Amino acid sequence: MNILPPSTTLVLFGQSLLIGLSIAAPVGQIGLLAIQRTLDHGRLAGLATGLGAAFADAVYGAVGAYGVSGLIAWLLRLKPWFGLLGGAFLLWLAWRIATQPAARSGGEQPPAGTLLRYVGSTFLLTLSNPTTILSFMAVFGALAGHAPAASPWVMVAGVLSGSALWWLILSIGVGRLRHCFDATWHRAINLCSAALLAGLGVWQLGQFIR
Repeated sequence: MNILPPSTTLVLFGQSLLIGLSIAAPVGQIGLLAIQRTLDHGRLAGLATGLGAAFADAVYGAVGAYGVSGLIAWLLRLKPWFGLLGGAFLLWLAWRIATQPAARSGGEQPPAGTLLRYVGSTFLLTLSNPTTILSFMAVFGALAGHAPAASPWVMVAGVLSGSALWWLILSIGVGRLRHCFDATWHRAINLCSAALLAGLGVWQLGQFIR
């Protein structure tokens, strides 16, 4: 296996990190979930939520970086089903958030099993997002075409690091505001988050139910 020069590795890693950061940063359904869970359950809950998305980003980044054309074509054919499942999942999450009681701002961190469930749920939700599929197929396919043949693992590590870095920044930032809200504010934030997630779910379903 060819070994990349350190300078080439560093530049490619930096480019991939910026790609992961820029794709993760816009506040969509995962961002709303991370903010809501951080306010309700603390920084670890928000970070776990974001890391699920980061791992999914790395999976699609690997597909694009390694140029697995057959898998890419198969994923694109399944895009409508991913969109439908993702939209239904968003509606279910919105219902769960709207019906759960407001957490105390000083409550304990959720147990490890709950954190793993947060990682798994957002991993599946991000995998089912058609926008994520198209974004990584386009960006990583183009970058891989100009990168050395031995570089896919560098690209995958970069996008995972960039995406994880964003979720770390977000969870720390929102976590600093957590104790500024009482139960009434937490309840209002939960309802607003649920409404936005439901709206995103309905919009996503509407793209494929015609």
